[in-house]
Amino acid sequence: MDPDALSRLLSPDGWALLGALPPYDERLAMVLSDQLRKRGVEAPLVAAALTQSRLRARAREKFDDFADGMLFTQEGLEQATRLTVAARHAQRYAAAGCTRVADLTCGLGGDAMAMAALGLPVLATDLDELTAALATVNLRHFPDAEVRHADGLGLDLAAEGVDGVFADPARRTTGGRRRHDPAAYSPPLDRVLAVRAQVPALGVKVGPALPHDLVPDDAEAQWVSVDGDVVEAGLWFGPLAPDGPGRGALVLRGREATAVRTPPDGVPQPDVGPVGAYLHEPDGAVIRAGLVALVAQEVHGRLVDPTIAYVTSDTLVTSPVAQSYRVLDTMPFGLKRLRTALRERGVGRVTIKKRGTAVVPEQLRKQLDLRGDAEATIVLTRVAGAQTVLLVERA
Repeated sequence: MDPDALSRLLSPDGWALLGALPPYDERLAMVLSDQLRKRGVEAPLVAAALTQSRLRARAREKFDDFADGMLFTQEGLEQATRLTVAARHAQRYAAAGCTRVADLTCGLGGDAMAMAALGLPVLATDLDELTAALATVNLRHFPDAEVRHADGLGLDLAAEGVDGVFADPARRTTGGRRRHDPAAYSPPLDRVLAVRAQVPALGVKVGPALPHDLVPDDAEAQWVSVDGDVVEAGLWFGPLAPDGPGRGALVLRGREATAVRTPPDGVPQPDVGPVGAYLHEPDGAVIRAGLVALVAQEVHGRLVDPTIAYVTSDTLVTSPVAQSYRVLDTMPFGLKRLRTALRERGVGRVTIKKRGTAVVPEQLRKQLDLRGDAEATIVLTRVAGAQTVLLVERA
């Protein structure tokens, strides 16, 4: 979006048009565009409105109904925190007793919205003028939220009365590729971390691929998943980490939330052993946090291989941070043997899970050439170092 497009959308006619558009349908977009132009709506406004309609439709996954009253850019939407996760961020600041929070890289304002919704006064800043303008629109319903086009790292936080700071550094290049090196974040992670010398209550959203050896010693690092997808990691300092430094995972599934973290005496070393009657797949956030051993402990199980994040057990004990399966068959990996086993069961549709193998699921699915009516789930992995196939069903 450019400033001219924003001006058109914020005009009375533009805002009314955006509100009157039907739910976005890619198949009907060109037809709708032609109809609007024939009715005399200027082409630039039509393009801007339809672009926002498309982005709002995509944004519902992160912002639910709130998306219908917001404005977006493609890049901003990709970076934005889901409201369910942003609410968890905001709760940390409220629980820490913060009275004014500075969101130093506010983007479209999603995290600032969650904080303001809890009654926390927020100072939201962004270096990009257009992004700051969009955040102003998105935060318009919150009188205690102030948006500035400014470099948040240049603020005199003490003079601003700020006692809590949040930052979400940009982690994508202009071409949309992810930056995995924290030194390549914008701003770099080290510059953001330096803020805790001024304000101890610092929270930083980082990429979930952050290596453990880059986590500061004084941080609580928490990896977060939503309905099975690992969406972020957070570094929390000072009063925002009331249980002190350590690694943890937050698993959000529907309305359920489960948090696990490193115990005070460290993570236990799990046993390794043969495949039992059940297989447990730890949530991705738990794996990223390096806490698979806690799942093994909880389900009274063991690892199938010392390098693979699958847990097996002889009896069924479930965990809210793992998906459990009943093991129906175990065999060495071999295309012919696997094809025969599936055809004997009348399997025509197969879900393929993999870990620790170079097999490409789509290629394997074609090679299996299955034609039955039944469905099955297979797990391709290593067991005691050997390539193995497990035929499983949800327990």
